[in-house]
This record gives sequence, C-alpha cells and structure tokens, in this order.
Amino acid sequence: MNVEFINPFLSSMLNVMSTMAQMELIPEKPRLKKNEVAMGDVSGLIGMVSPQAKGSLSITFEAGLALATMKNMVGEAPDEVNEEITDLVGEITNMVTGGAKRLLSEKGIEFDMATPIVVSGPNHTIHHKAKGPVILIPLKSELGRAYIEFSFDD
Repeated sequence: MNVEFINPFLSSMLNVMSTMAQMELIPEKPRLKKNEVAMGDVSGLIGMVSPQAKGSLSITFEAGLALATMKNMVGEAPDEVNEEITDLVGEITNMVTGGAKRLLSEKGIEFDMATPIVVSGPNHTIHHKAKGPVILIPLKSELGRAYIEFSFDD
C-alpha cells in the first residue's frame, strides 16, 4: 500500500481533531488488521475511487473520545453514543476525507468519495470493499483512542 496515499489522511485526521475539537491525537505504529471487528464504539466508513486506486477509509472512535469530541466542538454532549454522535462521526469522516482529497490533488491524485456510512455499537464490524490488506493506525489521546483503517485494491 502506498504511504504517499495514506499520509494525507493521517495528517488530515490530526488537523481536523486539533482545529475543530482542540484535541491532540498521537499516532501509534501502523499494523495489519486481521478481522472486521471495529476497535471502538462508533465508526465512519467512506469509499473512494480514483484512476490510481479504489478503496475505503474508516475512522473509529471509542465512546469516551467521541463524546469528548462533541463536547469540545459544540459545548455539550450526550451521556452515551446516540444519533448526534453518529452524525458527528460521519461529519468528521467527511472532513478528514475532504482534507486528504485536497492534499492528494496537490500531488496530482484525484478521487471521488461516497457519502460516509456510520456504524455503532459494541463489536460492530467494518467491511472494506477493497481487495487489499487493511492497515490500522491507532491514535491515542488523554480521553480515549481513535483508529484509522485503510484498504485499497492492490
């Protein structure tokens, strides 16, 4: 998988969380994911297609981090993951993908993106449509973890 394609998504995620939610996330070592079970409680999944690649990206938040993100962004948050939180995760997924799309277009890589799908609940699954391996990058913060997953056709 091309690191040149992954880094703009990681940079965009760190930027969105820093500017919109005043949160610093620290990337940890990427690894291959072996199954479809999400690492957190609420996930946004978005498909992408370009002449260079076809794949998908997901962003998963642990419940505590998702709730803290909403509180930082809008001043209040519910006590548990609900429709407001799932909407927020979908919007963050859109913002991250949009930011990465801008960074990639500066390198001459263009792609179209679908509308994000948001899934939540304990042990929910994320089904990437691409045939390639799933790369998982954990992101840690004081308030919980987020996870970015990428999968692209080989």
